[in-house]
Amino acid sequence: MTGTLARLIRSSADRPTGGPEERCDLCSEPVTADHRHLYDTDREETLCACQACSLLFAEKEAGDGHYRLIRRRRLRLPPVETGPLGVPVGLAFFVPRADGTVSAHYPSPAGATRWEVDPAAWRAAVTRCTDLASVAPEVEALLVNTARGLRHHWIVPVDDCYRLVALVRREWRGLSGGGRVWPAVDQFFSELTERP
Repeated sequence: MTGTLARLIRSSADRPTGGPEERCDLCSEPVTADHRHLYDTDREETLCACQACSLLFAEKEAGDGHYRLIRRRRLRLPPVETGPLGVPVGLAFFVPRADGTVSAHYPSPAGATRWEVDPAAWRAAVTRCTDLASVAPEVEALLVNTARGLRHHWIVPVDDCYRLVALVRREWRGLSGGGRVWPAVDQFFSELTERP
């Protein structure tokens, strides 16, 4: 994992708030706190984008597909059976790729751990939950939290997933996570709101 979101994950655990001003990775203009992100398909990384640059890539065909604007859509789903997807933990996200593969990730104190999902298992999940067919490759993900008996299932922008990775890394203490990580994860999910 490289790029802006990787830097966010690496630095958020160690950096006090009020750090250096973030800038657009394309034109170097300062960006607002709620700035958009682009996915660079060549380098497989996420970039910060100011409002002007994000507008340049609002259309799918812009830039010959080199940069893809990360959607803002959030959709709450009914429970999705993730056991067949090979998930060893209850907190994970799944990112489909343009080539049809799907990578699964789960937050950890060291960042996001990644593995490849069996393609047949993903197709079966899409058959059971047809909303998964609408997940935009590279820029959206299925986000699942079934840890501690919870049942959160969402389609979210990938930058939401990496915000969660950064939160887990920042709040994790000791071998089991300590007393801060799970309340922070619960708050993260309670603040998710649906948006088209």
